[in-house]
Amino acid sequence: MATASSSSESMPVEACNESRKPRILLAASGSVAAIKFANLCHCFAEWAEVKAVATKASLHFIDRAILPKDVALYTDEDEWSNWKKIGDNVLHIELRRWADIMVIAPLSANTLGKIAGGLCDNLLTCVVRAWDYSKPIFVAPAMNTFMWNNPFTERHLMVIDDLGVSLIPPVTKRLACGDYGNGAMAEPSLIFSTVRIFLKSRVQPT
Repeated sequence: MATASSSSESMPVEACNESRKPRILLAASGSVAAIKFANLCHCFAEWAEVKAVATKASLHFIDRAILPKDVALYTDEDEWSNWKKIGDNVLHIELRRWADIMVIAPLSANTLGKIAGGLCDNLLTCVVRAWDYSKPIFVAPAMNTFMWNNPFTERHLMVIDDLGVSLIPPVTKRLACGDYGNGAMAEPSLIFSTVRIFLKSRVQPT
C-alpha cells in the first residue's frame, strides 16, 4: 500500500470548513468493539476525508470488505514497506501531518496503557507519540467492566487527559464477554456527532 500523501502540513482546525473537508484519522485497537470500525468509517467518510489505522489485534474483528472504498487502511506492515533510504516518507509522521483530528475507537486497555506510558511499538502508538497536541485527539475506550474499573485505568486516563486527549466515555450494556456493566464503546453515531459538534464549535465566528 502506498504511503499516506502529505504534501503540506495539516491546516488549523478552524480553517477546515473554509477551504476543504476536515481530515480525520480513525484508528482501531484490539477490542471486540472493532467490529463496529467499518460503521465508524462510513459515518465519517460522508462528511470528511478519512484515513484509517488498525493494530494487528484489531484486524481480527475488522471486515475490510465493508470499509468505504475511498478510505485507505494502514497497518503495521505498511509502516516501513515503502521506506528505502533516508529522506523517504515515514508513514506515522505523514499521517500525523495529514490529519486535523485523530479518533481512536475502540481504545483497548492495552493501547491506553501504552499511550499513557509513552510506548510506541506499532503504527497507531507511533502516530500518537509523534502527535502535535495542538490538534485534537478523541478516544472511545472499550473493555471489560473490571478492566474499566481497574485502578490502572483511572491513572492512565489522568495521564492522557493531561496531554489534552478528549474522552468519549464507554457505556453500560451487556458486553461481548457476557458480563453486564460499563465498558462498551460508545456507538459510532455518537462518536461521529461528538467530533463534528466539537469541530463546528471551533469554526464558529466569535
